[in-house]
Amino acid sequence: MTRRLDPGRRDRIIDACLELIAEVGVAGTSHRKVAERANVPLGSMTYHFTGMDELLREAFTRFSDTVVAVFESRLAAAGSLAEARAAVVGIINDDLFASPHELVLTHELYALAARNPEYRQITHRWMRRSRIALERHFSPDTAAQLDALIEGLSIHRALDTAPADPHRTVDAVARITAR
Repeated sequence: MTRRLDPGRRDRIIDACLELIAEVGVAGTSHRKVAERANVPLGSMTYHFTGMDELLREAFTRFSDTVVAVFESRLAAAGSLAEARAAVVGIINDDLFASPHELVLTHELYALAARNPEYRQITHRWMRRSRIALERHFSPDTAAQLDALIEGLSIHRALDTAPADPHRTVDAVARITAR
């Protein structure tokens, strides 16, 4: 019997896991549902991952790495303080809130990290990379405040029923970075 070569299978499984989490939450995601979504045999799940916990860690690591790469890219392109401020506003108004899918994934990860130190490592790595990117342009204290603003606004925007005013973001970033 020959094995079918499918080099993208593991990645498809991780992608399917993230899609499901965004739709039904971590609690509604199972090996069986992920395998079905990824269009792979159920046995592939245990071949590629030791269990659901490993799959979730891999999926959330990929997700956080993708989000922070955009964050780092925006800030790396900034050549002045004004451009760095504009980059932070862009991260808040355009990148973090562009997709309800990403907003839900972020909060699902936060919920897991609040309860489980292994997931907290993922969020700590994400925050550390975000702050390093911010510290290219701002003091460590200001970077920490901007990071808190970004995280806090993500929660508010996820739950608020009124549309966000992008001008408030500009004002908040200007106030925090005026020091």
